Amino acid sequence: AVLLGMVIVGGIRRIARVTEAIVPFMALFYFIGGMAVIIANAENILPSFARIFGDLFTGSAATGGFLGASVSYAWSKGVARGLFSNEAGQGSAPIAHAAAKAHEPVSEGMVSILEPFIDTIVICTLTGLVILSSGVWTKKYENEFQRADMEIVAGQYFENQPEHREIMYRHFNGIGQDEVRPYTGTIVVNEGRPIVGDYTILNSRSFAEDVTVWRDGQPFTGEIVVENGQVKDSALVFKGKSLLHSVRLTAKAFSEGLFGDWGQYIVSIGLLLFAFSTAIAWSYYGDRAVTYLFGPQAVMPYRILYVLAFFVAAFADTKLVWNLSAVAIAMSTIPNLFGLMLLRKEMRQTVQDYWRLFRKEFPNEAKSTTD
Repeated sequence: AVLLGMVIVGGIRRIARVTEAIVPFMALFYFIGGMAVIIANAENILPSFARIFGDLFTGSAATGGFLGASVSYAWSKGVARGLFSNEAGQGSAPIAHAAAKAHEPVSEGMVSILEPFIDTIVICTLTGLVILSSGVWTKKYENEFQRADMEIVAGQYFENQPEHREIMYRHFNGIGQDEVRPYTGTIVVNEGRPIVGDYTILNSRSFAEDVTVWRDGQPFTGEIVVENGQVKDSALVFKGKSLLHSVRLTAKAFSEGLFGDWGQYIVSIGLLLFAFSTAIAWSYYGDRAVTYLFGPQAVMPYRILYVLAFFVAAFADTKLVWNLSAVAIAMSTIPNLFGLMLLRKEMRQTVQDYWRLFRKEFPNEAKSTTD
């Protein structure tokens, strides 16, 4: 947060200097780490592509600890992550490109097209191949459960029973009538081990295994109050085996490559740089919006508030952050797409005028481009 404040207070010039220094490095650093995993699991590359395209319109079937995902769920998550990654259609990136010194807006727009290609086609595809080829997405690992990912449901369900897996598949993907009900009651825990009862603990869209309960670093003994599927006592920590998602899943996948356990640090460093550069860029977007709405005098209070929010977000639940991001992205993308539709004729005319002028001033370059 301190480093972020030092950068954004300096304005667009300092932001540009910092981002142009760290963005190429972090992309290359992440690419090398990802290729190390792909090379180590080269025999799984073609099956990974086959799964990507094979499940595109059918959804993902259950395999290992993974209970399956419907087409609607996969598309909603994919679109949300894609928009968050490349900002396509949001109207945010043009704020930064508008500050560039270019002779023609069309030429700057063509430069901006490169961004979603690198973000989505290169980096996101690389990440997807790393996760799929390593096979970690179907395996359960020991981890600390996040409350937003954990759910306690009424009744006993068992992963080795196909009918129970089918029930959970429909529950997680919102298909048909949901038979699963949230558990309300108490759970008796003895030395960190929950006593078996008429409930099932789920985490990260999977059956949780070997669950233990902790308080202040010590195994918990006593009764846990559960209301509507959620534990009321926020001081309790649940640990056990379950599927992973988000950063922890990617870090585990990177540890399956040539670098071994060191691979997870590539993700940590890459995530730090990606997050820092993104926070810097979005601070400038908000900076311009605040200036437009309230005038230059509101910029400094906004920057202070932004840095404080960045600090608080570091301790927030990742699922909550993702959900808030999805809502914010939708609120900016939908009206911007309407604006693009209304201005489509002007944009087409501007592009045509640009190429007409380009052919007139640089006939040789235009001819070679056409050829």
